[in-house]
Amino acid sequence: MAASLRCFLRSGKNAVSALGRREFHRSSPAAVQMTVRDALNQAMDEELERDERVFLLGEEVAQYDGAYKVSRGLWKKYGDKRIIDTPITEAGLRPICEFMTFNFSMQAIDQVINSAAKTYYMSAGLQPVPIVFRGPNGASAGVAAQHSQCFAAWYGHCPGLKVVSPWNSEDAKGLLKSAIRDDNPVVFLENELMYGVPFEMSEESQSKDFTIPIGKAKIERQGSHVTLVSHSRYVSHCLDAAVVLSKEGIECEVVNLRTIRPLDVETIEASVMKTNHLVTVEGGWPQFGVGAEICARVMEGPAFNYLDSPVTRVTGVDIPMPYAKILEDNSLPQIKDIILSVKKTLNV
Repeated sequence: MAASLRCFLRSGKNAVSALGRREFHRSSPAAVQMTVRDALNQAMDEELERDERVFLLGEEVAQYDGAYKVSRGLWKKYGDKRIIDTPITEAGLRPICEFMTFNFSMQAIDQVINSAAKTYYMSAGLQPVPIVFRGPNGASAGVAAQHSQCFAAWYGHCPGLKVVSPWNSEDAKGLLKSAIRDDNPVVFLENELMYGVPFEMSEESQSKDFTIPIGKAKIERQGSHVTLVSHSRYVSHCLDAAVVLSKEGIECEVVNLRTIRPLDVETIEASVMKTNHLVTVEGGWPQFGVGAEICARVMEGPAFNYLDSPVTRVTGVDIPMPYAKILEDNSLPQIKDIILSVKKTLNV
């Protein structure tokens, strides 16, 4: 009887703890919850309706509703001419190209970088290339080395491209609508593990006119002791780590990059000048990564003089992704890794 009571109390405590973590991801006054998948779908639906030049193409995006059901219902609504399973494009239109996974974009990298990214420049500004390349990026779960790479640094390296990496549902909707309307090629890096995660949407974000500027980061949590800079799924990890650290008197400021290129260096520098410490967090490899670029920008700019300790990077391990779950977990940043790095940076 006593053992059963202890089990019941322990399960209740775990449920309250989980609820507390979920509560943290709520934004201020909101009216509706929406998954990242549905936010992306709504953004494309609204832009297809708004502009007849917009169309979607990619593998299984039409009758099958997309590999991850992001394009669900669009083929039935807009038909074969707007939702296309065959990878073709037409001049003067505004295509959205879905990669089933960005790992497959390697097959199209010549077109993405040598054609899309450079045409506007090489035509002396006469030929814009308004195309969005979107799909899941980074590690999923149990898909091993060939399906687990983060391409943020790869595409962020290339002039001529804009590179976007949303975290929550508002990011997904507002940034995708901005990407579709942009006259430049935009690489839009989603995360498969975030598709089914619900976030509350503000009243403003439910408007068909809602957009988020490309190139502007967002401070998701105010803090005074250390700056955590991240993008995509790992913003959640930073926020969860910040909750744990706050109980120990350490207040983390969490910066959601939203955009990899152009990088919002000003927001990062302002935060570092406030906290005097910086930790970057990403799921990609460490060498020549997003965190490495942030470190260089801070070292070369005015924020360097405000640092009280070296910048610390939290990244994926520098190996191809293993298949076994225990090895996969140890190859990607965990909340405990962020907490440990913050304490190391603060020397506590």
